[in-house]
Amino acid sequence: MTFFFETYGCQMNQAESSSVEQLLLTLGWTAAPEAETADLVILNTCSVRITAETRVAGRIAHFAALKKRRSFVLLVMGCMAERLHDEFRAKFPAVDFVVGMFERERFTDIFRSIHDGAEYQPVDETPANAYWFAPSSYEAGAFQAFVPIMNGCNNFCSYCIVPYVRGREVSRNLGEILAEFDDLAERGVREVTLLGQNVNSYRWTDPDSGETLDFPALLGRIARRVESRGIIRWIRFMSSHPKDFSDALIETIARERVLCRFIHLPVQHGSNRILEAMNRKYSREDFLALVSRIRSGIPDATLSTDILVGFPGETEEDLEDTLDLVKTVGFDAAYMYHYNPREGTKAYSMPNRVADDVKKARLDRVIRLQHRLSADRMKARVGSRMWVLVESFSRNDPDELFGHTELGEMVVFSGKRDASLFGRFVLAELTGLRGRTFRAKIIKTELEDHDALETDTVPAFAPGGDPVHRV
Repeated sequence: MTFFFETYGCQMNQAESSSVEQLLLTLGWTAAPEAETADLVILNTCSVRITAETRVAGRIAHFAALKKRRSFVLLVMGCMAERLHDEFRAKFPAVDFVVGMFERERFTDIFRSIHDGAEYQPVDETPANAYWFAPSSYEAGAFQAFVPIMNGCNNFCSYCIVPYVRGREVSRNLGEILAEFDDLAERGVREVTLLGQNVNSYRWTDPDSGETLDFPALLGRIARRVESRGIIRWIRFMSSHPKDFSDALIETIARERVLCRFIHLPVQHGSNRILEAMNRKYSREDFLALVSRIRSGIPDATLSTDILVGFPGETEEDLEDTLDLVKTVGFDAAYMYHYNPREGTKAYSMPNRVADDVKKARLDRVIRLQHRLSADRMKARVGSRMWVLVESFSRNDPDELFGHTELGEMVVFSGKRDASLFGRFVLAELTGLRGRTFRAKIIKTELEDHDALETDTVPAFAPGGDPVHRV
C-alpha cells in the first residue's frame, strides 16, 4: 500500500513527517508519487497562523471531493489536530483519523489496521499527554537532516498558540540524540539542524548520575561526538529565545567550529511597550546588548530574526522603533509577518487591533527596508571565499551545481555538471549575485584539503553595517 504526506508549518513539522514516513516504510508501505493515487494521505498541520489552517481546510475539501470517486484513508496530525481534536471529525467528516500531538504512539496500530483492512480498535481514547521523540527524522538520500532535541514552550508569548498545542517544554534524552547523530553520520549526512520551539531552554537530567545538561553543554557533547566521526561538519539550531541566550552559549559557539556562525535570534519587535505586551521578557536594550555580546564573542557571526508587525495597540511610533532596531542591528535576513489573531491566546482579546490594511502597509515598510539591507550585505560578500555544501544540480540549469553556504545562502556553479560533488564541501569564490543567489567558482574541495573545514571561517562583517513557528 502507498502513502503521501503534505506538511505545513515549521521545520519541526517537517522532521515529524519524516519520522512518521520512516515508520511507514518499516511497516512495508511505499511512497506514492502524488496524493491523488495514494492509499493513505497524511496532512501534518500547523496552527501558528490562520492562513495555515485555512490551507488545510481547503485541502480537506479537495480530498473530500476525491473520496467520492475513489476509496482512500485521510489522516490529520500535528498542531491543528491537537487544537481542534474533539471537534475535528465533526467539522471535517471526510477525515478518517485525527492524531493529536501527544498520541503518536498510536501510529503503528493505525497503520497496521489500514494495511490489513481491519478496523482500528484504540486501546485508550485519552491522549497520552507525553511527547514522543522519534528515533530518526532522516529523509532517504538527504545530506541535511533535522534532529529535534526538545518540544513545547513555557514562555506563553501573548500572540502564540504553540504552548497550547505542543504543551510544556520537555527535553530529549542525551543518549537518544547522540545515537541519532551516529545514525545520520552512517548515512552520510553532512549538516544537521537541532530543532525545538526554544532550543536554548534545553535541560535534561541524567537519571543515573544526576548530572544536568543545559543547551551549551549539549552542544559541547554533540560537537565532540561528531568531530570524532568526521562526517557531519555543520550543526545549526533554531529557534533561540533571546532571554535564554547565555554567555556560556556564546562561548560554546565560538569554541566549537562545527557549530555554524549563522544564528537565528527572533526579536519580534523594536518597541519596549509592544515587547512587554507580547510577554517577551526582555527589552529592546536587553536585545541590543545581547547582539553586542554575540558579535564581540563571535566576530564572524551573522544574524537572522523574526519580526511581527501590527500587534494590537501598535502605533506609528512603535513601528519606527522596529525600523530603527532593524537598521541598528543589521540583520542578514528576517522572517517578517503581520499579526494574526489566534483564538485561545491572550492577545486575541486585546483591544485596539490594527486594521488589516494598516498592518499590511507597515509590514511592507519593514520588508522593503530589510530586503535592501540584506541585498547590500550580500553584495558585500561578492569576491569573498566561503565553504559551500553541494546538494544537487540546479533546477534552473541542469548543467550547474547548486549548494548553500554556512549562512544558508544559495550558490550555483556554472559548467560543473559533476554529481560526484553531491554531499561534498567545496571552497568557492563568490563571483556574482543574481537576485538572492550567488554565482561562484570552485577553488578546491574538501577532498583536496580535508582539514581546512576545521579551521577556515567565513568572512567577518561589520556589526551594524548595512546588510526560520518561532519563538
